[in-house]
Amino acid sequence: MPARLRPSAPSEVSAALTASPRERSDTKLLVKHFLAVLAERAPGASVEVRIPPYAAAQVIAGVRHTRGTPPAVVEMDADTWIALATGATTWDEANASGAVRASGERTDLSPHLPLGGGAR
Repeated sequence: MPARLRPSAPSEVSAALTASPRERSDTKLLVKHFLAVLAERAPGASVEVRIPPYAAAQVIAGVRHTRGTPPAVVEMDADTWIALATGATTWDEANASGAVRASGERTDLSPHLPLGGGAR
């Protein structure tokens, strides 16, 4: 896992989740934390999950992608990613609303979500 994607301390995650209003630094921490947790729970490099402008991670076992545009990409905004990771919304709801853009094989992340509040 890249050094920039490491799970954060539970206290930092909890503080960022309850911040009101949520600062950009809180959003960045949560995006990277939950991508790191997903990468731990669904290791691999066949699907690239992109949360611009914060981070991206390659996850899920299968054919490894090494150059150019990956054959399987999931992209969404940070608020959608955090809502999916914490269970505030479901994969089906986010997909139906158009908040998730997914193309390619193995891009259904529902078996891996939610990831939990601050849990690793």
